[in-house]
Amino acid sequence: MALLKDILYKASLVSVSGKTDLDIKALCFDSREVIRDSLFFAIKGTRVDGHNFIDNAIDSGAVAVLCEQLPDQTRDGITYIQVNDAGRALGVVASNFYGNPSSKLNLVGVTGTNGKTSTVTLLFGLFRALGYNVGMISTVENRINDQVLPASHTTPDALIFNQLLTKMIEQSVTHCFMEVSSHSLVQGRVAGAQFKGAVFTNISHDHLDYHGSFDAYIKAKKLLFDGLSSKAFALVNADDKRGLIMMQNTKANKNTFALRTVCNFKAKVLSNTLHGLELEINHKNVWFKLIGAFNAYNLMAVYASAILLGESEDEILTILSNLSTAPGRFELIENPRNIAAIVDYAHTPDALEKVLSTIREFRTGNEQLITVVGCGGNRDKKKRPLMAEVACRFSDKVIFTSDNPRDEDPLSIIKDMQKGVSPSQYKKTLVIPDRREAIKTAALLAGKNDIILVAGKGHENYQEIKGVRTPFDDKQILGETLQ
Repeated sequence: MALLKDILYKASLVSVSGKTDLDIKALCFDSREVIRDSLFFAIKGTRVDGHNFIDNAIDSGAVAVLCEQLPDQTRDGITYIQVNDAGRALGVVASNFYGNPSSKLNLVGVTGTNGKTSTVTLLFGLFRALGYNVGMISTVENRINDQVLPASHTTPDALIFNQLLTKMIEQSVTHCFMEVSSHSLVQGRVAGAQFKGAVFTNISHDHLDYHGSFDAYIKAKKLLFDGLSSKAFALVNADDKRGLIMMQNTKANKNTFALRTVCNFKAKVLSNTLHGLELEINHKNVWFKLIGAFNAYNLMAVYASAILLGESEDEILTILSNLSTAPGRFELIENPRNIAAIVDYAHTPDALEKVLSTIREFRTGNEQLITVVGCGGNRDKKKRPLMAEVACRFSDKVIFTSDNPRDEDPLSIIKDMQKGVSPSQYKKTLVIPDRREAIKTAALLAGKNDIILVAGKGHENYQEIKGVRTPFDDKQILGETLQ
């Protein structure tokens, strides 16, 4: 419970009508979850406008309403708070309501198109091995030390986010590493949070269905750095030409990492095999279990972050050399047929190209590469032909299939993908909408020493069709088929 006037601190109010010395027992943005003495947030979503449910919320016990547009008719005894951005206000108020938990631990946010999950997972593993109590908020799962909590979004809503941080503090967590999506930044889900540091991995074509343009997507990522204090650090990939844009106007201590560009934290790839990476970092040669040049960037982001958090270089490198990749990120599936079977979450053209480029580095030319790939429904349609073009350019055979079709017809999605296939490449493609059959077909077509890449879903253990999620695990199906 908290006083309304206290939790409205820094919420950028436009107007207030009614009493603010009210005891607030709960914050809600879903009218169905309102209880007595709640503060209800009327938020305009992509599908539903919370302003349409203000009366429902009051009927269920809300004593105050925060909204962007005041209703035509207000009710006696109800406090109405007007703001310009209700989503951001929810983040700020939620942080105040839960006692600003982000200020009580070292919170580091990682943003970018690719590499977020791997970077956050490696940071979590590193700091656990260093002996800290650690939290993690990621696409795959949320964790408090060894306790696993389910994750439904890359970045949770503001209420769940602050509740998670509060649980972490109750369990003496000192460091929390989290993925921060562009959606969450625009929607204000982490507004009010005090970050110790922010990391930018890279940026490429993704989520333009939501942001509308690539420029808007870049600006969304930049919001994380714009909000940093002078006591925080900003760390960006200098090999990405948009990296330095992220740090424009930030108050934070500015740092860069790279493989090619002059920077603060630099590495050189000495060896890159199907079994691991050897990097030269600060005149030290270190072997890592992770595979591919893209993971060299993830490792450098983790190494630099740990240094900036005050950890010992030798300890960092020793521990990192023994850590494995995040689930579903260039994950090799062991099998008795001597087939290099790889499952990866790559679901953008850039990520797919990086994975396929990595595979090409290991090829002898005597084997075939079979790629199974699809695109999600109700998402950015512009990337579909780009995904197909990349798959065909690098692969000997390509099987177009379903990803998470959601509300779209899988064949319609595949037709969009096929627009990126040149006439000379058509012969190498197959269309098998049933993802399970597509994976089985790839296994049947593969011979000894061949390579199979199943891309797009990675760690996901479900497939979403027409609003229903059914169990589906690429790793399990590929592994069982190859047995």
